[in-house]
Amino acid sequence: MAERENRRDRRDRDEAPEFADRLVAINRVSKTVKGGKRFGFAALVVVGDQKGRVGFGKGKAKEVPEAIRKATEQAKRQMIRVPLKEGRTLHHDMEGRHGAGKVVMRTAPTGTGIIAGGPMRAVFEMLGIQDVVAKSIGSQNPYNMIRATIDGLNKESSPRQVAQRRGKKVADILRKEEAPVAEAAEA
Repeated sequence: MAERENRRDRRDRDEAPEFADRLVAINRVSKTVKGGKRFGFAALVVVGDQKGRVGFGKGKAKEVPEAIRKATEQAKRQMIRVPLKEGRTLHHDMEGRHGAGKVVMRTAPTGTGIIAGGPMRAVFEMLGIQDVVAKSIGSQNPYNMIRATIDGLNKESSPRQVAQRRGKKVADILRKEEAPVAEAAEA
């Protein structure tokens, strides 16, 4: 009995980082059968800790709450970590693709806010980004938009990651980026 309680406590502690979730889309689908129609529901959910982790999931069920629960569980299993600049924006501009969906994401100065369409906005809010400018080009299907956004966020790399990959120090990499700006100011 005590062993079961310990396992339950451990599970509660593992889930301690509270995740926020956002329902992006619900789709009602019907199957025509001999006696009429049977309805089912598909839910698309984005989950994040608002500190740099985000994931999305989809779930299908006969009832809406069950579909949302399934989608939320899947989203928690598929979370990715994204490095944020100053905890509020992206380190660099990037684009993501999935199918016919293409999204362009750009860094923004403090106070800009989240300028993005519905599904992309949900991803950025759950990720904890406060300043970003994003545009969806192509498919407006929420599934494709979210997948394209996640694809773009996977491509992001922080100065620390770049320095580690090149075997250099972070200061060396940042100094090189700022050097052309200083030379242009002197001229």
